[in-house]
Amino acid sequence: MIHKIAKGSVLGLALAGIVSVGGWAQTPSTQNPPQSSDVQNDQKDVNKDKQDLKKDRRDRNADQRDINHDRRDLNKDRADRNKDQRDINHDRRDLNKDRRDRNADQRDINKDNRQLARDERKYGANSSQVAADKKDISADRADRNADQRDINHDRRDLNKDRVDRNHDQRDINHDRRDLVKDRADRNHDQRDINRDRRDLHKDRKDVRHDRKGK
Repeated sequence: MIHKIAKGSVLGLALAGIVSVGGWAQTPSTQNPPQSSDVQNDQKDVNKDKQDLKKDRRDRNADQRDINHDRRDLNKDRADRNKDQRDINHDRRDLNKDRRDRNADQRDINKDNRQLARDERKYGANSSQVAADKKDISADRADRNADQRDINHDRRDLNKDRVDRNHDQRDINHDRRDLVKDRADRNHDQRDINRDRRDLHKDRKDVRHDRKGK
């Protein structure tokens, strides 16, 4: 009788142990709920920060390309402007030289006219001296007229080069404005990138903190 009671007690203790082990094995699964809403929200913030950072980097890089393009345009327009200025200076020198030549030819004409008048009084209108004077006057007038045509040509060149120079200067001013604007945009995008990095760092820290807290 005692043997049966002892045997029953052992079986009871064994069954109780099995039930308690099964209950203990099931307890951890009930104590591991899915991620909390805080962790999920923080992860969404992290993903959004990554997208914002990627977009702002693309914008910053696009602005940098615009800046590089503006610099090339500015350098080209400055080179064109400087070339036009050299052309203007060259045209001015040509114009001054042709004016001096024209004035010298006019003085020669005036001198030949005075000589002609003297020779007519001294030798007569049909003398060889008078014929030579008229020939000199004709040659000096041809030179004077050629110099005047050169002057007119130099003036047209000068006006054209001034127009080109002024156009290039306007392009330079436009390029400068574009460069200033693109630099401001690039700097604004860089500030956005820095802010996005700070937000990303903060949200990642929040995710780690929420995971440890659970």
